[in-house]
Amino acid sequence: MGEMISAAQAGFDEGRLARIGAFVDEAYVSPGKLPCAQLLLARGGKPFHRFSIGQARADGTPVRDDTIFRIASMTKPITSIAFMMLVEEGKVALDDPVTRVIPEFARLGVYTGGGGEVDFMPAGPAAQMRMVDLLAHMSGLTYGIQNRTNVDAAYRKGALDGHRKLPGNDHFLEELSKIPLEFSPASSWNYSVSTDVIGTIVARLSGMSLGEFFRTRIFEPLGMIDTGFHCPPEKADRLCDAWQYVPGKPPKLIEKASGSNLTRPAQFESGGGGLLSTLDDYHRFCAMLIGRGAANGARIVSPKTLDLMTRNHLPGGADLTEMSKSLFSEAYNAGTGFGLGFGITLDPARTLVPGTPGEFFWGGIYSTAFFVDPVEKLHMGFMTQLLPSSSYPIRRQLKTLIYGAMTDSYA
Repeated sequence: MGEMISAAQAGFDEGRLARIGAFVDEAYVSPGKLPCAQLLLARGGKPFHRFSIGQARADGTPVRDDTIFRIASMTKPITSIAFMMLVEEGKVALDDPVTRVIPEFARLGVYTGGGGEVDFMPAGPAAQMRMVDLLAHMSGLTYGIQNRTNVDAAYRKGALDGHRKLPGNDHFLEELSKIPLEFSPASSWNYSVSTDVIGTIVARLSGMSLGEFFRTRIFEPLGMIDTGFHCPPEKADRLCDAWQYVPGKPPKLIEKASGSNLTRPAQFESGGGGLLSTLDDYHRFCAMLIGRGAANGARIVSPKTLDLMTRNHLPGGADLTEMSKSLFSEAYNAGTGFGLGFGITLDPARTLVPGTPGEFFWGGIYSTAFFVDPVEKLHMGFMTQLLPSSSYPIRRQLKTLIYGAMTDSYA
């Protein structure tokens, strides 16, 4: 992970930093709202503050610095980086039609209303889906968990939300191709399995499984020794339990680490949400992002590629409240755009949280989160294991506390 520097060296106040752990413990861990919490802050890629509190398992096993977590949608930025590595090699372009690599999608139309079984859903013509539409979640695909439309219901019926028990890439794509799109590509924004599709494209173009591509091209060069699509048996004692929020009651244990199927290889390697990782490993990934595409002596992508990924790609400079018809359309996403695999802070005044224009970030459904501030050369990683991530406003609270502890700004 690298040697810690002092808070003063990082341009932060030690006493104000201490508020963060105290707040998280008092507001969330001690009352039992969150089972555990881990946070790491780094500036210029160098860690200067961290804490681990709470329990990793319902049996009281304490969380450790090397506890392994389900990072869910924090997989998406890694998959997006993998795709852009292939763009840099000339193997694919952002404006390529998706059917160039996934001919199964040639039959896709747009849902036009009505009900009935999945195979009889009425569909109209769709605009051509491009690779960039997948990366920016403007493909017309969806998630069954949204519970909003008949198309969402069809995804639930087919268990198509990137489930690790799906038979494999070809099955996933074939089943997806039977269900109409929510809308014509590039016309709207919808959080979806788009990044799972990107993962299958990486596998087809590279001739490797997605896990093998990640391991050889990203994880090993960056020293991410504990990240993968399953937890090897020799590391099983470090895997965290998973809990679910229950209104007015203690969280419900929904998956024990002991005996979890996460200790066995996944049949489907979900580029949208399948990875397990540690706080230290995700710090190494963020250090590469702060390093404008390089860290640990390894160049993963070029600075200009990362610049392209971290610009707002929503049409006309729109934010998520204007473009999303489902998840992330809420008012607290005002001033937030979306790039190629990352959320983007457009205007801190509209987000009502301290920050910097050009920050990029994302999180996972188990309430994990990260953000990268390229101007301040600051990044945060946060781990816990409570589903869903909308249970509490802890991400906004953490940002407020972190920026409130800063003494030296580069802006």
